[in-house]
Amino acid sequence: MRLATKLFSLLLLLGLLSVSVFNVPASQKVAAQQPTGSVPTVTSTPTGRVITVTYSEPINIRSGPSTYFYPAVGVLLVGEKAPAIGRSPGGDWIKIRYPGIPGDVGWVYGPYVSLSPGPNLPIVEPPPTPTPLTTPTIDPTLAAAFLPQSTPTRLPTFTPPGPLAIPTYENQSERAEGVPMGLVITLLALIGGLGSLVSFLRGR
Repeated sequence: MRLATKLFSLLLLLGLLSVSVFNVPASQKVAAQQPTGSVPTVTSTPTGRVITVTYSEPINIRSGPSTYFYPAVGVLLVGEKAPAIGRSPGGDWIKIRYPGIPGDVGWVYGPYVSLSPGPNLPIVEPPPTPTPLTTPTIDPTLAAAFLPQSTPTRLPTFTPPGPLAIPTYENQSERAEGVPMGLVITLLALIGGLGSLVSFLRGR
């Protein structure tokens, strides 16, 4: 009798376990919840002193206040705004805050933007210029192909001139005394005049 009671209790326990196992509902897939927070963007409206791009085309944001010494790190579109931080020592460049570029700050050329309210900005020292990755070198073979090769010519040897010949003049006092030339000319003129007179008289 006791054995039958134990068997009945065991069967009853197994039945209850089977019912609880087979009646468990199947698991349902649950979709992941999407984040509801807002993601910050660079198009948010800045506060404080603001620059607005007034140039007719997009302008570059540079890592420093120079077009030649600092590379472009970003772009501002026409009408886009950004917070202004300061000015370069010369006043031509404006330092702005712009998330998404290295350091979140950059420089824009002042004449391409308008500043509000007012132009009073603190002077900010520019950052050091970036070091070039490579040092430019000149290939001597390539340079020799384009540079003209001039052959040096020897200058002519200087030859000193000969001795200077100084002419000597005869002393007038040492000339031999003779008939004066004026007397000779006068006599010849008289002879010619007499000849002309004789010819004239004979012709009559």
